[in-house]
Amino acid sequence: MNPSTLTSSHTQRPLLLPSPFHSRRRRFRVSLPRCSSGAASTPPPPPPQQRPPKDLKGIEVLVDKLSPPARLATSAVIVAGAVAAGYGLGSRFASNRYAALGGAVALGAAGGAAAYALNASAPQVAAVNLHNYVAAFDDPSKLKKEEIEAIASKYGVSKQDEAFKAEICDIYSEFVSSVLPPGGEGLKGDEVDRIVAFKNSLGIDDPDAAAMHMEIGRKIFRQRLEVGDREADVEQRRAFQKLIYVSNLVFGDASSFLLPWKRVFKVTDSQIEVAIRDNAQRLYASKLKSVGRDIDAEQLVSLREAQRLCRLSDELAENLFREHARKLVEENISVAIGILKSRTRAVPGVSEAVVELDRVLAFNNSLISFKNHPNVDSFARGVGPVSLVGGEYDGDRKIEDLKLLYRAYVSDALSGGRMEDNKLAALNQLRNIFGLGKREAEAISLDLTSKVYRKRLAQAAADGELEMADSKAAFLQNLCDELHFDPQKASELHEEIYRQKLQKCVADGELSEEDVAALLRLRVMLCIPQQTVEAAHSDICGSLFEKVVKEAIASGVDGYDAEIQKSVRKTAHGLRLTREVAMSIVSKAVRKIFINYIKRARAAGNRTESAKELKKMIAFNTLVVTKLVEDIKGEPSEIATEEPVKEDIMQSEDEEWESLETLKKIRPNEDLMEKLGKPGQTEITLKDELPERDRTDLYKTYLLFCLTGEVTRVPFGAQITTKKDDSEYLLLNQLGGILGLSSNEIVEVHRGLAEQAFRQQAEVILADGQLTKARVEQLSSLQKQVGLPQEYAQKIIKTITTTKMAAAIETAVTQGRLNIKQIRELKEADVDLDSMISENLRETVFKKTVDDIFSSGTGEFDDEEVYERIPSDLNINKEKARRVVHELAKSRLSNSLVQAVSLLRQRNREGVVSSLNDLLACDKAVPSQTVSWEVPEELADLYTIYLNSGPAPENLSRLQYLLGINDSTAVALREMGDRLLNSTAEEENFVF
Repeated sequence: MNPSTLTSSHTQRPLLLPSPFHSRRRRFRVSLPRCSSGAASTPPPPPPQQRPPKDLKGIEVLVDKLSPPARLATSAVIVAGAVAAGYGLGSRFASNRYAALGGAVALGAAGGAAAYALNASAPQVAAVNLHNYVAAFDDPSKLKKEEIEAIASKYGVSKQDEAFKAEICDIYSEFVSSVLPPGGEGLKGDEVDRIVAFKNSLGIDDPDAAAMHMEIGRKIFRQRLEVGDREADVEQRRAFQKLIYVSNLVFGDASSFLLPWKRVFKVTDSQIEVAIRDNAQRLYASKLKSVGRDIDAEQLVSLREAQRLCRLSDELAENLFREHARKLVEENISVAIGILKSRTRAVPGVSEAVVELDRVLAFNNSLISFKNHPNVDSFARGVGPVSLVGGEYDGDRKIEDLKLLYRAYVSDALSGGRMEDNKLAALNQLRNIFGLGKREAEAISLDLTSKVYRKRLAQAAADGELEMADSKAAFLQNLCDELHFDPQKASELHEEIYRQKLQKCVADGELSEEDVAALLRLRVMLCIPQQTVEAAHSDICGSLFEKVVKEAIASGVDGYDAEIQKSVRKTAHGLRLTREVAMSIVSKAVRKIFINYIKRARAAGNRTESAKELKKMIAFNTLVVTKLVEDIKGEPSEIATEEPVKEDIMQSEDEEWESLETLKKIRPNEDLMEKLGKPGQTEITLKDELPERDRTDLYKTYLLFCLTGEVTRVPFGAQITTKKDDSEYLLLNQLGGILGLSSNEIVEVHRGLAEQAFRQQAEVILADGQLTKARVEQLSSLQKQVGLPQEYAQKIIKTITTTKMAAAIETAVTQGRLNIKQIRELKEADVDLDSMISENLRETVFKKTVDDIFSSGTGEFDDEEVYERIPSDLNINKEKARRVVHELAKSRLSNSLVQAVSLLRQRNREGVVSSLNDLLACDKAVPSQTVSWEVPEELADLYTIYLNSGPAPENLSRLQYLLGINDSTAVALREMGDRLLNSTAEEENFVF
């Protein structure tokens, strides 16, 4: 082996160095490489130096000068001369024929060897001449296949000759090594075409050429093992990856079996795929560098062809193209941002930044047009709108810069006072390119458009153009159309302008006539709806009025004097608030105070304390809120007439409620009204603030206070109850108005309380559920005492008695003391048994009734009674009842037979007859087959006993069938009568 193969080399070998790989080559097994795509940058190698041609030595010079025929003739002359000389020498020295022949053979063999050596050196001579011929070329790729064949034919050798073939392989190997760039350099893209052309020129077969590619791979592996530098190791790996990629392209589909990378170098399929993918990406990326913003269709077609030659997938090619387009756009964006943020400019160069953005939009439009081209399939993959996703400006850090650019473009588009359609389309494209959200872009556009709209609106108002317009709405709509401004947003802006004007007018606390006229003029020009105007006045003027109202309320019961009343009236009329708006503000503030009183009443420890807090609320309503409402309305007589109206409503209720004493007392007479003064207002209530249950509970609390009076605790655990007069009921009436309770709701509270009191006493009186004459009189007296109408009192009494009766009936059913006859009597007395007795208990009663029928000893079974009447009386499911009867009949039939035999053995004839009747009853319910018994004689005895009891013929016939007694046996038993039973008894006595 040539020692030079063991030397580490980091530079490219000259093209035509003598190859260290001869026909006898040794193969080395090396470790598994890491196919990494990274590489260290190394300086380019020096250009290859031309080496002197090879010299011919010895006999090679003679062979070079002889043509193949001459060489053959020379060989023949040499062999013939040697034979002749040997024969002559043998004859001369030995003087016999055998010696002459031996000499001829010996020298002939030597001559043949010389002739063989002469012809054997021809391939080497041809190889040297091929080497020298190729060395004379400045560009070996210009070598032609015919020239190589001419050299081979000149010396009469074959291209498959070992020496000649080895020279061709060495030349091919050197050429491939020189074409492949070093590890730090990328592929240029022409390597495959150059190698394929040179391979065809040499006429080397694919297996031999593939073997040279594998040898180059071994060389790279040996160099990688020899180097100790990490950067050099990465470089060698990059070189190996490029070799794999180029080799696979050179041999195409045949590379799978011509290039055994996995077997020789122990690499995996994924590593080979990574090598091919990475180099294809680098090569395609180098092609993309020539593509600029002025891209045309021809460039896209050439890129598509380059992608196919590089064997790059459409997905990767699409990503690379989009990445390249994104980088081109990012360059313009970076320039534009630099212009806007430049501190050396006195005024930011918005126009220059817009120029850069226009270039971005032009490039984006060209890509969109190519995407919609009819021949888009022949274009490079990835053609389409540009996006910054995945690039330098894809992130929260750069989003503000993109918003700045977008704002600059919007500002430039609106610089002329209107928004053109082409600018609007450009803004949509720019938003998509920047990846801005719809809300973000609309917020920027709305901000700038609002400013321009406000500016043009102010100019039109100052020039009088808006005021002189025939149609203010048409003028404003035309202005919105020019700016592409949303009319709804314009209306909101008009409202904001009106509010600002209103706040300026009410700065001194009131609206003058001039202010009202100016506001009206502004409202007409801006076409502001009345509802919007009222809302603005309610918010702005209402906030000022609310402040005055809160001060008036905070003054309390004693502090609401004439000065505060004057302030409230002045503010209400000075701000020109409508009565509805003023009352709404007052109502809101007053309800908050009411809620505070309610909270304190709920948190009180007992009923008396809760009632005191409610009385404070009633006093606050009468002395403060009522006056405040009068001051706002200016009509005190309206409030005084409200209470009689409510009283008339309550007087229109049913006459049956006139007996409720507590309800009568909340309607005081005129003397009590004059004593306590006029009632409080009822317009501001808590009806919408509290649920109905809470309001009725509060009313009930005060009503119980009116009934029981004030309870005072004294030492030693005693209590003193102080009764109140009927004035507390007037306050109760006012409390109902504050709580917003309707007349029906108030009546329900009083009725519920009366029912509760009556029920408690009635349950004590009717503890055992028995209603006697004395108890009826006692209940009537109680009814009059609580004032409960007769109808409701009777309903309560019936409920109590029914409940007691239901408990008694359920106990009787559970204990088995209630039969179907008693149940029918109760139903005739209109007792609702379905509600008193559960369905399960009614089914239990039915089962017990059927069981009594099957054990009655009569042998009767009425289908209609059992299947229809009894289930109907008990209100149970008839089908379910039928199933219960069948189950009982089947079980009782066998039990009745066993019981009859048992009684037979006990000589109880009456019991036997009863049991057999039960057997027949069960058979009538569910017809049975003939029964079986171990002792047939006992069945005969049963039949004889039943025969002598005088049964109905049909029962006797059915029993004969059930006991399995044939007709002859039955006749014999009739004839024998009691003799059989008597003899049997005597035998039993004797045995005993």
